[in-house]
Amino acid sequence: MKTEILLVIGAYLLGSVPTGLLLARSMGINIRECGSGNIGATNVYRTAGKKLGIMTLVGDCLKGLIPVLIAQSLELFPMWVALIGLAAFLGHVYTVFLGFKGGKGVATALGVLLGTAPLAVLFGILVFAAVLYKWRYVSLASISAAACIPALAFATCAPRETIVMAAVIAVIVILKHHENIARLRAGTENKFKA
Repeated sequence: MKTEILLVIGAYLLGSVPTGLLLARSMGINIRECGSGNIGATNVYRTAGKKLGIMTLVGDCLKGLIPVLIAQSLELFPMWVALIGLAAFLGHVYTVFLGFKGGKGVATALGVLLGTAPLAVLFGILVFAAVLYKWRYVSLASISAAACIPALAFATCAPRETIVMAAVIAVIVILKHHENIARLRAGTENKFKA
């Protein structure tokens, strides 16, 4: 039990590391004062450049994947794997290092789910790509993929604990996009330009 609790705490702290903020700061950019002010990969991509945006995406994804892989390597029960994955995700969204104000969690959720429900993620990526290709809104693509993931996890026979975790993550991701949803409805959301 002690190991599991330590892993939950460690996952939260790892998830809390603000990858985009640190990478942008290394280039003399305060990402919280640029673009949307978000510390995630999309804002870094738009305001600090393609290279840093991709590095942020990979870093945020690894924050979710690594704790889950460690938990699985220790052959922990699915409940603990799910809790550890959720802790990493919550660390990114509510980071202790930035007054519990973090990113929207999409990339970190991707990492968590890659480790726990890879087949669901594969189909989720297809949903993301199709929506992004059709409408060019990263936010809409992220929301659509997040909304589909719990059902996809169920359809691909993921453990019950993983499905519940995916549902919690989906709700939080959608709620964190409330400003984007308002802009989408108003027709003022920025389109993605590769």
